[in-house]
Amino acid sequence: MCISTHRIDRTLAALPAEALGELGAKFPGSALNPALVQRPFTNADGSTGTDLYVSPDKFRAVAAADLPQTATSVAAASQRPISATAFTDKVTSAAWRTIPSWAVVATNDRAIAPDLERFQAKRADSHTVEIDSSHSVMISHPDAVTDVIRDAARGQSSKPTLAETGLTSLGIVGAAAAGGMPIVGAGLIAVSRRRATGTQ
Repeated sequence: MCISTHRIDRTLAALPAEALGELGAKFPGSALNPALVQRPFTNADGSTGTDLYVSPDKFRAVAAADLPQTATSVAAASQRPISATAFTDKVTSAAWRTIPSWAVVATNDRAIAPDLERFQAKRADSHTVEIDSSHSVMISHPDAVTDVIRDAARGQSSKPTLAETGLTSLGIVGAAAAGGMPIVGAGLIAVSRRRATGTQ
């Protein structure tokens, strides 16, 4: 999970063309690929694309192991798909080169390997917090995630960047995989609204 605000670019180095699938393959720890179910769909131009879902029977283990079974059953049944091209499309620009970021590394994430998340955070010079959580960190640890969001909104951090800590762990780029980003986005909005209104 990454939150960004504006800043001046600090580097002129070009980002090599990267694809999430290729990058993710470099860092072990994800159980996502074997859990994916493929479904064809028709693109606007008439060609056939492929939607990816997390198999409902594997959803909890991969994406939300620290949440109750009742919650993960609903999430598994209502998950939004992601196009398979999300893993093969090449990155052409990187917002983190011009925008500061705050990142949460979920240390028990089985959808995106935690080392990938660390790699992304370090490369982006993100203000980083590690939480002992599954991929669904914004739901299982809403207060901690909300604190990171508030730090980002204020443009400050009580935590050092990974670069400042000297950590050298490599990991996967934190583009969310197979349905992860819709879950993360919806969770962040819900958590932020609950915190803002004082409801739980």
